[in-house]
Amino acid sequence: MTTYVLRRLLLVIPTVFIMSTIIFFAVRFIPGDIIDIMMSEMGESASPDARANLERALGLDVPIYVQYGRWIENLFLHGDLGESIRGNVTVSKAITDRLPVTLELGILAIVVGLLISFPIGIYSGIRQDTIGDYIARSFAIACIALPSFWIGVMVMVFPSIWWGWSPNPAYIPFMQDPPGNLAQFIIPAVILGMAFCGVNMRMIRTMILEVLRQDYIRTAWAKGLRERVVVTRHALKNALIPVITIIGLQMPVMIGGAVIIEQIFCLPGIGRLTIEAATQRDYPVLVGIVLVFSVAVLIINLIVDLTYGFLDPRFRYR
Repeated sequence: MTTYVLRRLLLVIPTVFIMSTIIFFAVRFIPGDIIDIMMSEMGESASPDARANLERALGLDVPIYVQYGRWIENLFLHGDLGESIRGNVTVSKAITDRLPVTLELGILAIVVGLLISFPIGIYSGIRQDTIGDYIARSFAIACIALPSFWIGVMVMVFPSIWWGWSPNPAYIPFMQDPPGNLAQFIIPAVILGMAFCGVNMRMIRTMILEVLRQDYIRTAWAKGLRERVVVTRHALKNALIPVITIIGLQMPVMIGGAVIIEQIFCLPGIGRLTIEAATQRDYPVLVGIVLVFSVAVLIINLIVDLTYGFLDPRFRYR
């Protein structure tokens, strides 16, 4: 397994290089120019000389391939993502300052999604075609069909109209007030986790039904084992392999959903920073965020692949 992990980690290097190239040039195709935006903010003081000085100060006075060469050199030789154009801060600091918020939201959303999807999916599988199964399947379809951003907007609008209540827009740090912080995150985490758990419920139910029809499960029933033992000890572990794959594939969707949820609930995380950077055409920050997300997805996929060996002893890494 060690050889397999090392080989996968080495493959991250060319993958990151290719992704960084695509990301660097792709963000330059966003309509609008950072220089035009900054010149419009300067008003009457804007002039051709001021524009040239601004381009020179930001390093945008050279061709784009020269900018790319400088950026890729700093990235691979010094591990430097550059500096923000709009703020006097490095890209690395801008991301690390916002990262804990996004991590907390993502972890809570995953926990909520798993706590909802696993028991309901298992129950729906072992109680096929019962009233509970129909209710569970309808709930799963509703979680898939209803967009998380729409639910978030409804939660922000209607409670404030009907009951005069709305989520606290001011961020509460965890170390300052843990209960207040969790209370602030629980609603967006549930909304984000619902979209995550809908697909999981459907997949868990399908795999439980498939595994329960296997011969070794019939043998376990014939031996007189209790239902709880048959499901948890014999069926569940074998049913989890495709489910783990689906969970890994949903992680990028979770990251994309966090961008909108953070904006709706005024959470100062990476998602909100992404929108701010795209709106202000802050290219270094935008490129750094997308690159960090891409590396995170690669690591998540590696963890998912390693989980297969734990769930199925027959699985061999080569």
